Amino acid sequence: MSLEIIAELSRLYGADEAFVLAGGGNTSFKDEKFLYIKPSGISLANITPEQFVKLDRSIVRQSFDLAAIGECDERERRIGALLSYAAIAPAGARPSVESPLHELLPYKFVVHTHPMLVNAMTCGKEGKNIAAKLFPEAMWMDYCDPGLTLAVEFKKVVEAFGKAPKVAFLGNHGVFVAADSQEEIKALYADIMDKLAAFVTAQGISLEENAAPCHMETVFENAPVLRGLLGKVATVTAGGAFKAPEGPLTPDHIVYAGSFPLTAELPDASAVEAFKAAHGTMPKVVEIPGKVVFGVGADKNTASRSLKLAENGAQIVRIAAAFGGVRYLNDAERSFIENWEAENYRASVGGNSKALKGKVAVVTGGAQGFGLGIAQYLAAQGADVVIADMNVEGAKAAAATLGPNCSGMAVNVSDEESVAALTREIVKVYGGADILVANAGVVRAGSVKSFEMKDWKFVTDVNYIGYFLCCKHFAALMARQNAVSGLWTDIVQVNSKSGLVGSKNNGAYAGSKFGSIGLTQSFALELVADKVKVNSICPGNFFDGPLWSDPVKGLFVQYLNSGKVPGATSTADVKKHYESLIPMHRGCTPQDVAKAICYVVEQQYETGQAVPVTGGQVMLS
Repeated sequence: MSLEIIAELSRLYGADEAFVLAGGGNTSFKDEKFLYIKPSGISLANITPEQFVKLDRSIVRQSFDLAAIGECDERERRIGALLSYAAIAPAGARPSVESPLHELLPYKFVVHTHPMLVNAMTCGKEGKNIAAKLFPEAMWMDYCDPGLTLAVEFKKVVEAFGKAPKVAFLGNHGVFVAADSQEEIKALYADIMDKLAAFVTAQGISLEENAAPCHMETVFENAPVLRGLLGKVATVTAGGAFKAPEGPLTPDHIVYAGSFPLTAELPDASAVEAFKAAHGTMPKVVEIPGKVVFGVGADKNTASRSLKLAENGAQIVRIAAAFGGVRYLNDAERSFIENWEAENYRASVGGNSKALKGKVAVVTGGAQGFGLGIAQYLAAQGADVVIADMNVEGAKAAAATLGPNCSGMAVNVSDEESVAALTREIVKVYGGADILVANAGVVRAGSVKSFEMKDWKFVTDVNYIGYFLCCKHFAALMARQNAVSGLWTDIVQVNSKSGLVGSKNNGAYAGSKFGSIGLTQSFALELVADKVKVNSICPGNFFDGPLWSDPVKGLFVQYLNSGKVPGATSTADVKKHYESLIPMHRGCTPQDVAKAICYVVEQQYETGQAVPVTGGQVMLS
């Protein structure tokens, strides 16, 4: 039952960004023999009872015998080995390096978090003195390197304090709250937050301040360039026009947002190189003063996390004015965190080396059918996928199933302003794009002798003009990005076998697809100078998708009604007829097409091609 309680407490505070950002903090429960603690790499917000690492307390206590080791790195290596030895279950779990500190507190439950209000005080120059007045029963410990060093120093402070505290504030590092019941943990946290809020507001400082919105023209001009400058794979996410913290505040800020921002009116190559020379690393936060702050990461999730920590840091700096002004960590303090293997491990959890990792892929018409299947495949290959569709709610719902790095956005590909707005939104969230899959398409079947002009125009507007508009706006975006990255990007149109051979009673569709291959070849010749490859994939029939199988508007119904298949009396007859035309005797799948898309993206010596994926039904001559 106690493990269920600590898991519940963990999720309660871990899911609340007022207490925990970026997965920081840890929790534990102990009985007479064992310490159960949150492992590294597991989020408090989602932890379950069985995920806590079970440690032998007698072995954890032996860690204090390592305090005499002089070299900090050797101490930390030995404590890591000892904790791994103490771990009983689950297999392979990595115990938190703060386990010895949790062992020191003689209470059943310990909840360590980093609330913004608490950090405003613990990062304040007068925070220690103010804490003594607001919380006379609480202990204060000046900032100390995490790990065994922290536990050893904490033990000394506890002994000097004269009793084991239930509340312990750590300089620049949040608060530990310990008690023997769930109710008391909650009451202690509520008391802390209420008193801090009252104190700050009494100083005339607002608890919340909304940053000015970002300057979108500045974002659109600079984000693709930054994305190209900051690495072969980098995502740049734009936030408001706030003042980024000027230095390191807490371990979480250092790990996820970097110790320092790159601040420049023009964050060009020289500014990036100067930052790298000064700090030995690329920036995780870039500020264009008064215009925008960017978070930088390997994907949308990490870039958003960098931005969120920068926003949090800005709030801490502002509210720390109530505590005598902010105290940034000094060079020695930040250097330890920057090079601490345990924190680097925590920052890297969840990474992968999949083929499209770090790539931003946009799939138009991706909310369902062929487009959704393509989006799913690209996401599985590691891409950050933007599903763009007129059905924006469907696009968002589909993207949510693909993971935190994926997004759903609105677009009508036949409307130029809608396409332009899509590129602006993508630049704001991702900084740019590497792959455009121009998949949006429609079909209207019928005889040329009776085909309605409005239907002909509808097919042409979406399939032909829509492709042109997407190429126009994404090519311009990609060209700016590629000019500084030196990398190639890709536009891949999902065409059709009907773009390679004529299609009876389907002239509007076939004409739009034939014409689109002409666009592919023409754009490829032009855009090669911008390192943009342009190719078309020509699938066979996707019988299982709504385009064919929709019981009201599907092609099986349309072709049956138009008499395209002589002798057919049902949609099953129509399907059987089309399967018989394919040497491999099956329809095309989204995976078949997605693999071809990945081929032309990976292939650096192909542009202007129309690649058939038809099961042998249509072959290039």
